[in-house]
Amino acid sequence: MMPDRQLRLLVVDNFQIRRYGKGREGQGYRFACGAVRNDWRVMTFSERDITRFLAPLGFLRNVGAAMMNRRLLRTCVNFRPDLVLIGHCDYVTNATLAKIRAALPGTKLVHVNVDPVWQAHTVDQIRARMESCDAIFVTTAGEKLREWTTGRNAVGFLPNMCDPVMEHEDVSRRDDCRYDLFFAGHDGPGDERVALLRDLAPRLEGKVRFGLFGTCGRPPIAGADYEDALLASRMALSLNRIEGWKWYSSDRLAHLMGRGILAFVSAKSGYDHFFRPDEEAVFFTDAADLAAKVVKYAGDPAAARRVAAAGRARYHALFNAARVLRYIAETVFAAPYSEPYEWAGEVYR
Repeated sequence: MMPDRQLRLLVVDNFQIRRYGKGREGQGYRFACGAVRNDWRVMTFSERDITRFLAPLGFLRNVGAAMMNRRLLRTCVNFRPDLVLIGHCDYVTNATLAKIRAALPGTKLVHVNVDPVWQAHTVDQIRARMESCDAIFVTTAGEKLREWTTGRNAVGFLPNMCDPVMEHEDVSRRDDCRYDLFFAGHDGPGDERVALLRDLAPRLEGKVRFGLFGTCGRPPIAGADYEDALLASRMALSLNRIEGWKWYSSDRLAHLMGRGILAFVSAKSGYDHFFRPDEEAVFFTDAADLAAKVVKYAGDPAAARRVAAAGRARYHALFNAARVLRYIAETVFAAPYSEPYEWAGEVYR
């Protein structure tokens, strides 16, 4: 049953404090923003940073991790959260979660994983939390999720969230953009994007100003440099290392559509379930189809802005962090849904 008072949320994640402003935009901050918008009481706990800060001499991680786990338990006992969201926290042990449950039997523990479920490490993380958490949410939908149900938990789809503070700017209102098309990524083993980009680039040469970063031999960007490049881009590619998993997307989709940048999305993603093709996002089938559509919209900035603006409005309406958090809480506490979440059919028990 949902608490009949202000809900108390603890977000345990990697807040990248040690990167001193040069980190990536993470889910943890969006959860915190969404909690505030819901008028919830929220506290954050940066697992990886605290482990490093507590590690003697800065590198004895095992000692730091043991100390961090004790601090996490103390934080829970002191703060008494109703809901604990646990992100990519490899140092947090299930033994600590068991101690939290024993100390606070009414508290719900939830594992949130935004990494691709075709990666062995992601699957290992999820399996490690199956028995210890009341729910698991991942950024992929489909029957795969049934594998992680235990009869005592819920396993569901999690949209990549946006927030009006994090995705504040609206590029669709701008006329001056340095890039017609933007993409930033990091190459990895089995990365389908590299072949696509190498096929795409010559098709766009001399036709489109292409801002390409972190792949195909280009240097990466992060932090404020990444945000500045986004805001200088009329259109962008939302590409995943492997396409075709139902509703899977990296969080770049939120970065793009949430900022009013026209997003090109693989037709294999299934995201036409949420966004109207050529009205809120542009879907493509292969490099030739993508190139033709990029050139078309680069030559018609008014149409690009119109589609991007509609996509931004739709993304913020569907996937804002406050709404996604309410869905998580209502699912975990087995409460009736307060509104018809468009993805709620992807919850397995």
